[in-house]
Amino acid sequence: MAASLHFFHLLLLISFFLCNLNLSQAKPSHPPNGLIFHVTKDVSTLQYMTTIHHGTPLVPTKLVVDLGGPFLWLNCGSSSSSSRLISQGSIQCLAAKPKTHDQGSKNYLSSNDHNKKNKKNKCHVFPENSITQMATQGDLVQDIMVVQVIDGSSKTESGSITTLDSNFLFSCAPMFLLNGLASGARGMLGLGRTQISMTSQISTKLSSKLQFMLCLSSSNGVILHNNGHFGSEISNSLAYTYTPLLTNQHEYFINLKYIKISGKRLSLNKEGFREGIKLSTTVPYTTMESSVYMTFTRAYEQAAMAMNMTRVAPVAPFGLCFSSEQAEGRGDGPKVPVIDLVLQSEMVKWRIHGRNSMVQVSNQVMCLGFLDGGSDLKTSIVIGGYQLEDTLLHFDLSASVLGFSSQTSCSDLRLDFALKDSL
Repeated sequence: MAASLHFFHLLLLISFFLCNLNLSQAKPSHPPNGLIFHVTKDVSTLQYMTTIHHGTPLVPTKLVVDLGGPFLWLNCGSSSSSSRLISQGSIQCLAAKPKTHDQGSKNYLSSNDHNKKNKKNKCHVFPENSITQMATQGDLVQDIMVVQVIDGSSKTESGSITTLDSNFLFSCAPMFLLNGLASGARGMLGLGRTQISMTSQISTKLSSKLQFMLCLSSSNGVILHNNGHFGSEISNSLAYTYTPLLTNQHEYFINLKYIKISGKRLSLNKEGFREGIKLSTTVPYTTMESSVYMTFTRAYEQAAMAMNMTRVAPVAPFGLCFSSEQAEGRGDGPKVPVIDLVLQSEMVKWRIHGRNSMVQVSNQVMCLGFLDGGSDLKTSIVIGGYQLEDTLLHFDLSASVLGFSSQTSCSDLRLDFALKDSL
């Protein structure tokens, strides 16, 4: 009997040791400087993609990055032994409810999988595919989430992983909500201004300021969440310009006073132009309300003709194209008219050079990467992913400001923890 008890205790000790060994591989011995999500661009859809690992066993899951998305949602096709449903009326459910959706502006679909009787005590949220503008009811769940650690103390640790949270909140969504997403994507990573967005949950995990950095690229981009150490070093090494973030539910809006092309101010229709403009990672190119687009393209064409650029037939989806055969190239792209987005004052400008304004559609043709969004566009201007590329964006949500710097190439970004070595 004593021998049997001794053997049982030995098994418990071995189990305890193995469990802690497993956890030590996922968690660093000290708090990380930050967390990183590597971002790639899908060439077919022009969507920006990242990968997370979640559940038990851990499953790699590709997600489309949605800057203004209220939370992470995915199609929970595979079973996870650590997944738990959140109940209606719980603290987590209450945190998820405020302003996570606007039922008046979305197309809501019902799922045949929803059984009202079985769903009665579950917490329901409304995951949205912001590309197709479709949304539906989904269950709020919690599960293990594992991401990559940034640690400036050594190169080797910059590639390690940590369990972000064993109680990470996200929504399960039916398969049809994946329509329109890049091949292999199983959901969307929401970085919006809500209590259960990826940004908020990471900030809580790191006990850090509510902020993140985003640097998109045609090849290797990043989303950085930090505890303030390396983030301040990056900010100090680059010339940032800051502008206030406007309050508009969970999406990101900034103030735009007017636009200049080659130093000349545009006379925009007051009915079509509204000062608040939205930033989006799910819109591939900057999209404008029709009257704004017409004024913008006419002014741009005049500025281009003054530079002896040759207009050619448009190539869909673009409306204004030029010959690129004699275009002079430089570090910030082809030499073309400069676009200035004048923000809260004349002193605060977001300058767009040829690298972010012109899209090379063939060896001989380049097109202005701005699109006509129609007369019913809710926001007069939506800044798309192409115009955000190679601009390091600092979203300081605690101070409600956006910092931006175009003095870098996101593909070659080297932070003090040797980011390139971990890609």
